[in-house]
Amino acid sequence: MTEEQLSSNHPTLPPTTEEDRFSWLRLLRSRKVGPATFRRLLREHGSAQNALAALPEMARAAGIKGYEICPPGVIEAELKAAKAANARLLCLGAADFPTALNDLNDAPPMLWAVGNVSLLQNPSVAMVGARNCSSLGARMARGLATDLGKHGYVIVSGLARGIDTAAHIAALDAGTVAVMAGGVDVIYPSENTDLAHKIAENGLRVSEQPMGVTPQARHFPRRNRIISGLSQAVVVVEAAAKSGSLITARDALDQGREVLAVPGHPFDARAAGCNLLIRDGATLIRSAEDVIEALPKREIPALIQAAQPPRTDNSEASAESLHAAILTRLGPSPIAEDQLIRDIAATAGEIGPVLVDLELDGRIQRQPGGLLSLSA
Repeated sequence: MTEEQLSSNHPTLPPTTEEDRFSWLRLLRSRKVGPATFRRLLREHGSAQNALAALPEMARAAGIKGYEICPPGVIEAELKAAKAANARLLCLGAADFPTALNDLNDAPPMLWAVGNVSLLQNPSVAMVGARNCSSLGARMARGLATDLGKHGYVIVSGLARGIDTAAHIAALDAGTVAVMAGGVDVIYPSENTDLAHKIAENGLRVSEQPMGVTPQARHFPRRNRIISGLSQAVVVVEAAAKSGSLITARDALDQGREVLAVPGHPFDARAAGCNLLIRDGATLIRSAEDVIEALPKREIPALIQAAQPPRTDNSEASAESLHAAILTRLGPSPIAEDQLIRDIAATAGEIGPVLVDLELDGRIQRQPGGLLSLSA
């Protein structure tokens, strides 16, 4: 009876009653039951109640002596603590569970959440890095988080010192999610208590751990796969050659997410991990525009559509719409004109005259090789 990596083509059906949720919690909190085993037990036994009844015999067959399932009183205490913390239980397969986690083999069956749960359905970018970051690294994290928030992205991080803290603070107004290694009601580090309260008011704190659990070293790697799983990309701002941020990057690659890194000086140990990631194929990041450019292209038209006025049959209105779409899409980093045309879903005949107008107005400039960018 060991935890194993399993996948299934059959979606897990969420609990529909308080009794079902109680049984889900009791099953997951039972010894030797992790996310993959939890899903397997549900598939094999049809319900958490049936799985709980079968667990002791399964343990005996596996040679485990004196096995006991999680006592009801433990779950009652957890639910009481959740109520006191105003925490909400999100269950795998339910409408309010983050869809980005649904397809992960080791997705947490349940998350405790405090704050604005709707943020979990928004496009997200994770930002991680060194706890003892440099002032330049913190400034970079703040700038990226602020600019990505303006483009509609929620910033996901781990509430740690350094880069995590800088990113969360900068993203408070636009939306940020803190994934915690311990219980959602246990603030770590304690110096981030005020920040954690602000995140609960304007963003969201989540954790797969039971209420009241103080984070241990073994919890952080597990937490990291949720940070990457919630996000379309992971941006590493500063990281040593051996750091938890690189674990998050590996998780992102395993989950099919983009891995992006901010380069640093070769002599700075805090940049060694980022430089290694770039050497091994991670996308080099200098600005929020670089991040957006690296994201899956299916996300870009949605952002443009939200930013531009709806087209009408009036040619003047249509031209204004294209003006807005082009200026929204372009940034300091040059992109190819044909890529711009594809992203905006316009024809070359439609976009050509508008580009000429913007160029004559000095709002955009052409670079060698047919590249376009905003004017400096």
